[in-house]
Amino acid sequence: MSEKTVYCGKVPIGGGAPVSIQSMTNTDTRDADATLGQIIRLADAGADIVRCTVPDMEAAAAFGKVRKQSPVPLVADIHFDYRLAIAAIENGADKVRINPGNIGSRDRVKAVLDCAKAAGIPIRIGVNSGSLEKELIDKYGGVCAEAICESALKAVSYAQDLGFEDIVVSLKCSDVPMNHKAHKLFTEKCGLPLHIGLTEAGFGEEGKIKSVAALSALLLDGIGDTMRVSLTGDPVQEVLLAREILKACGIRRYGIDFVSCPTCGRTEVDLESIARRVKERLLPVSEKLEKEKKFMRVSVMGCVVNGPGEARGSDYGIACGKGEGAVFRRGQVIKKLPEEALVEGLAEAVERDLK
Repeated sequence: MSEKTVYCGKVPIGGGAPVSIQSMTNTDTRDADATLGQIIRLADAGADIVRCTVPDMEAAAAFGKVRKQSPVPLVADIHFDYRLAIAAIENGADKVRINPGNIGSRDRVKAVLDCAKAAGIPIRIGVNSGSLEKELIDKYGGVCAEAICESALKAVSYAQDLGFEDIVVSLKCSDVPMNHKAHKLFTEKCGLPLHIGLTEAGFGEEGKIKSVAALSALLLDGIGDTMRVSLTGDPVQEVLLAREILKACGIRRYGIDFVSCPTCGRTEVDLESIARRVKERLLPVSEKLEKEKKFMRVSVMGCVVNGPGEARGSDYGIACGKGEGAVFRRGQVIKKLPEEALVEGLAEAVERDLK
């Protein structure tokens, strides 16, 4: 993670701050009501920052209306026309994303940086594999991690030469290994805050799996200060998956971490049903803990092989035997119950202790 801190509104990025979760609206930004409604849904799901596209001046004006009512900081996403970036800043953007591959001449980049500096907001330099500068594609014989990294370093160097330092960088492509290599190359050469992600990951389970692979690998290598999961469809699913990735990586543990064994020939209960019902029954507890920024691990184990060990490592759980099981709290058995009573027995123990 970067040692430098920049602020998007009141949300710190880098400098040891918690990894923030971002998403992007897919409404028509010119429809201020629809856009604000989606932003509120994203914030309720756990988004810390939301980005909106600003494709024309009408959208820039609507962006300003939305910004006044938004519960989270807003980033203006700008491509091609530098004047839209300036208009978005004038309409209250907390950060502006520009792409050096399509924003135009250096004079235009300078105009955006000067405006952002005067407003006291950061710029995200967002490099995408799909919009690299032609000269870099020619130099490397195609799109590759080295070209993505060089594009970002060139844009950063130019901004810093102009005296602009409040920079967040993103380097994204849709290929997981290339994406990882580009981030590794960049972090070896530059210590600015990084916005990580896998662009155009896809939809459904395939998109989720690729996103988990890409983002988890970076986070576990200590790379990333803010993140966005990019999935086709309702952006709320991006925020929910980002939360789970951060929880699984041990970076931002709120709510309940549900652990259950894969079952084997030793299992003598319907463990799949028990585990599913435990998660459903304790979902309100998990949501409450998330809001309070608290964490708990709950385990559901099918036999005596791993059950005792999980009991020591979990706050609450169930270790099953033949048609029955034991409910435990922090390694200690508190009751033994028949299979049909285990879920409610566990839930009662958790809820009673949290009162």
